[in-house]
Amino acid sequence: LPATTWGEKEGTVTNSERCITHITPAVARPGEARPDWQIVVDFARRLGSRLEQPLTGQLFPYSSPEEIFNEHRESTRGRDLDITGISYALLDATGPQQWPLPAGADSGRRRLYTDGVFPTASGRARFIMVEHRPTAEATDAARPIALLSGRLRDQWHGMSRTGTVARLFNLDDQPLLSMHPADLRQRGLSAGDLVRVSNPRGEVHVHVKPDANLLRGGAWLPMHWGSQFMNSAGVNALTIAACDPFSQQPELKHAAVAVDQAELPWQLVILRQAGTGALAALTLLDRARALLREFAFASVGLYGRSQPLVVFRAARAEALPASRLREIDALFGLADNEAAIVYADHRRQISKRALAPDGRLIGVRLAGETQAQSWLREVMSAEGDGGDAGLDPALIRWAVAPIGRRPGKLPPRSRVVCNCADISEAQIVADLGAGATLAMLQEKRKCGTFCGSCLPELRQMIASQAETAVDQQVA
Repeated sequence: LPATTWGEKEGTVTNSERCITHITPAVARPGEARPDWQIVVDFARRLGSRLEQPLTGQLFPYSSPEEIFNEHRESTRGRDLDITGISYALLDATGPQQWPLPAGADSGRRRLYTDGVFPTASGRARFIMVEHRPTAEATDAARPIALLSGRLRDQWHGMSRTGTVARLFNLDDQPLLSMHPADLRQRGLSAGDLVRVSNPRGEVHVHVKPDANLLRGGAWLPMHWGSQFMNSAGVNALTIAACDPFSQQPELKHAAVAVDQAELPWQLVILRQAGTGALAALTLLDRARALLREFAFASVGLYGRSQPLVVFRAARAEALPASRLREIDALFGLADNEAAIVYADHRRQISKRALAPDGRLIGVRLAGETQAQSWLREVMSAEGDGGDAGLDPALIRWAVAPIGRRPGKLPPRSRVVCNCADISEAQIVADLGAGATLAMLQEKRKCGTFCGSCLPELRQMIASQAETAVDQQVA
């Protein structure tokens, strides 16, 4: 280690269409970073020299990724994925090639098994008759909610990469349990309440949000958050180990759970600007992870764009001692008493601190009462971003007040829909009100023209706008 990342490597990539492409580095590898194959070869040779009975001959005799590809290529000879006719020279001269492409063939085969020969003992296709089977775990009176899991638009797997980019947290900066509004009302829950999600395998504490698109009796929790960003394994603590009898695919996306109000009345929220650039934010994020295990609920993440915030949320049954709060303040760089605005209500176990050197709000710690966290997060992440000057210095004292909306005359900052082009919901709504189509939005705002992940939401907004216009005409 360190290893090169995607854009710094040479090798081959095969897509779902079975096309093999030779890729070369887009950028030079930094510092001492080396390709994976070099690291593995080096490790293997050192390990081999320490065996009690060293093997004869040269082990791992590779000097390039092409030599490794050639060995892999030979292992496919005579099989249904035969690529013995593909070489780096062919890929470089003619471009991507579709397998199978055995030696002597002019081109790859568009479709497999058109010759009627299949990779089974008999050479014939084997069909498996399947009947509908219910989920391995049914809901019941004790666990009446069917919990589903899946991906968020802007995160990837366990967030080892996407979790380092603040703007990718702007839609969801913490794991939220989505439930039908009627199910929330039935349990006396409101948006933002902290709940305990449990079954015999484990439990997770998360905040809830209403989602009328879900069926009653169902809930949805994103899969991405694990022990790097919260104090538990997340939804993985609740999943079942049952597997499909044929594919052995585990049933990871469904579990029967109970959802109850969490008995964790004392809550803590910390918002801290880390300065410009990602490195400072990641350093502070790493320090904050050391606190996760101290709480029954805790999550940490990033938020913002040019001024990334580290956002830490936690809850427990009893308040932390004042001495421990001071240690946490020091960890987040909030211990400067000269630049701090402080509020304390010892009887109600409320303690708040806002750090504002030179009239700039750069850090807030809310303990025992956290109503202001949402608007503070927006204000602090917006400073210096898109011309927003942040919070008026005359209003900074409101950072420690128990108010749930932004003070002053400035309207709340609109949610960002397209992270690539930094286009807000308010901008899109205004354009749609003026008659814009998807093509016009893409031309004017460039939203949906980069990674494309916001296109489904853009289409949904356009459809909703059209329905509203029809309803108004009918009325």
